[in-house]
Amino acid sequence: MHLWEGVALAFQQITTEKLKSFFSLLGVILGVMFLIVVVTVVEGLDRYVREDFTSQIFGVNTVTLQRSQSLNVNLTREQRRARARRPQLRFEDGDIIRERLTLPARIAIESSTSTSVVGDNGRTASGVRLTAASAEIFEIRDLDIASGRAFSPQEAQAGTPVVVIGFETADRVFEGLEPIGRSLRMRGFPYRVIGVLEEQGSLFGQSLDNQVFVPARSPARAITAPRGNIESVIIQAVNPDQLRDIQLEVEGIMRVRRQLRPTEEADFALETADEAISFWDNISRILFLALPMLVSISLVVGGIVIMNIMLVSVMERTREIGVRKALGARRRDILTQVLIESATLSTVGAAFGVGAGLGIAKAVAAVSVIPAAVAPRWIVLGVLLGLSVGVIAGVYPASQASKLNPVDALRYE
Repeated sequence: MHLWEGVALAFQQITTEKLKSFFSLLGVILGVMFLIVVVTVVEGLDRYVREDFTSQIFGVNTVTLQRSQSLNVNLTREQRRARARRPQLRFEDGDIIRERLTLPARIAIESSTSTSVVGDNGRTASGVRLTAASAEIFEIRDLDIASGRAFSPQEAQAGTPVVVIGFETADRVFEGLEPIGRSLRMRGFPYRVIGVLEEQGSLFGQSLDNQVFVPARSPARAITAPRGNIESVIIQAVNPDQLRDIQLEVEGIMRVRRQLRPTEEADFALETADEAISFWDNISRILFLALPMLVSISLVVGGIVIMNIMLVSVMERTREIGVRKALGARRRDILTQVLIESATLSTVGAAFGVGAGLGIAKAVAAVSVIPAAVAPRWIVLGVLLGLSVGVIAGVYPASQASKLNPVDALRYE
């Protein structure tokens, strides 16, 4: 039998017995759909974490000095207590690193909190993220200014009460007005608006435009850096190849400053973006390892259903098979016919599964921050899985059909 003749017979069976074909392919459809949806979400989230999360939270090619790691997982109670006893970072830590670091780098102090801001027109915005930082933070975080300017290193060092506000904050407080040059109060501290950031969107559902940046040593330090304690020092390598060397040098500077012996554990934490997302790497690795097992369950069920449907189809066409054998059809021809039909049925189911999976993935992307990232290799894999299930499921029915005796088959009622 020719290939296309077998494919045509399979499509004829699908069109004439739509409901039976749908239920016979349901397992394959669900399996492939599940594969596409999960891979889309995981890969989209992976891209989101690596491209948006790391650049917005850590910056590119940066080392972040903190009191302790961002993710403190799998720690014993004693370890947690020991980390809670660690000394706080202070402004002087950033100054010493800036002084002693020999490799070229941008260095910024950063502390943040949530606050409400009030414009000189009486309008208020709540839940605003207030970040007190050095002037270098705009370059490290790759923050573009839509209008006005960023505060200068001199203003940051002097603690001048100037502020750069986010796009959303500007719209909420100074709707219809030009923000530059106007006054803004935070926790009673007056600031002069000198710049508005370009619109950035959101990160994990949280707006990146409802925020303000002020110099770290400005009056707001009373709430962002009480008693001179800061949250972090961010060091960005000018040359990405020197990032590891900078990390080692900063570690040495801090160990000398804290008077730690070589055998003593560091009482501070240094993180790069790669180290910070290693936790996510472990999660995504587990998901990709578990994915084949979860998909295989549905595909096995789908294969069993297809095999049973093909056995019923062979039984219904026993006389037809007998006629074909009587006219000279070889065992191989009958075997090929049934396998082609089974593979075609399963591949059609896989195609529907791919379509449904892509549709669900687009819907998820439309209602969430996760982008729909479907690599073509997963679509090809889904179709190949459907084809493989069809071939495997069709082997037994095809074998049974090819073994039929022509005389017995012609007498079958």
